[in-house]
Amino acid sequence: MKGPVTLSVLLVLQIWCMPITLAQLKPGFNKAEYAELIKVSMRSTASPVYFDTLPAPENFRMLYQSPVIGLENLWDLWIDKTNQIAAISIRGTTQNSVSWLANFYAAMVPAKGTMRLSDSETFDYTLSEHPQAAVHVGWLVSLAFLTKDILPKMDSLNKQGIRDFVIVGHSQGGAIAFLLTAYLHHLKIAGRLPADMRLKTYCSAGPKPGNLYFAYSYETLTRGGWAYNVVNSADWVPEVPFSIQTVNDFNATNPFVNVDAVIKAQKFPKNIALRHLYNKLDKPTRRAQKNYEKYLGKMTSTLIQKSLPEYQSPEYYHSNNYVRTGTTIVLMADEAYFKRFPESKENIFIHHLHMPYLYLLEKYPD
Repeated sequence: MKGPVTLSVLLVLQIWCMPITLAQLKPGFNKAEYAELIKVSMRSTASPVYFDTLPAPENFRMLYQSPVIGLENLWDLWIDKTNQIAAISIRGTTQNSVSWLANFYAAMVPAKGTMRLSDSETFDYTLSEHPQAAVHVGWLVSLAFLTKDILPKMDSLNKQGIRDFVIVGHSQGGAIAFLLTAYLHHLKIAGRLPADMRLKTYCSAGPKPGNLYFAYSYETLTRGGWAYNVVNSADWVPEVPFSIQTVNDFNATNPFVNVDAVIKAQKFPKNIALRHLYNKLDKPTRRAQKNYEKYLGKMTSTLIQKSLPEYQSPEYYHSNNYVRTGTTIVLMADEAYFKRFPESKENIFIHHLHMPYLYLLEKYPD
């Protein structure tokens, strides 16, 4: 079931068959809800040839699947057959090199601004009002292209009276889901989306999407049990991108802000020794951050432009202080898990795929 032409017809048919009920989205981590949505996510990520071997969603039916857009991105729209809840499912990384470029394009940009996608198109976005909040630029590019397709479908559902939306994404899909959640919340604040719309997010195996100030903003927007990131403790993907913290990543009031004056106030030779020690600690992190921005920002952007020729790289935010974001549900790998999914140097995704997550979810308390 693909294509925007079929969406309205399919939606009307679905709603005619539904009992008239109130929306049922509720806050809090719901094990059964996440299990259902991870099965939805499988249908977004896996090739259809594997569908017969994968557990299928029981309560959701697909209404629409987007074309491939942006940096090899794709999303699905699903509807709950009884509760009038829509699910937005974002595909994760594929084997295509362009899809991996979105991950490696890992410099930071401000969480509020404008991005030029082509000579005639810009993407105005607000993911946080905090002036120091910053996010992963590659996943922001993916978000920019996806929202061009997502928002019209959401508007169509809103006209049908549907106000409850669940956002789900696994791996790269989870990373983009963080950004999409923040983006939609700010569209609600701006009056672009209905004020009574409810959003709930299940990022799954999501990597770190931005810096500490973005995390603060995201966790404030979604507080009260409306967003989760579910991680397998054996999975390496939630541990990336690399985090580099410099003294510039602290709040304005901090013990390092007057360090130069403190060092100068010391008597010789203590001031010389302290300066040497401080530089030994400070300069390597600054140098590492600059290299990170150079190689995974400026140089990677030239590869991005091969797929998006008119895309213009924005000014980067000079930080790479990536942090774990949102309320985290930890699926703890135990001895029984490692017997079934042993550590492997050859299969680096053995702990990252959907099935290990479902296996551990069965052990998670209800």
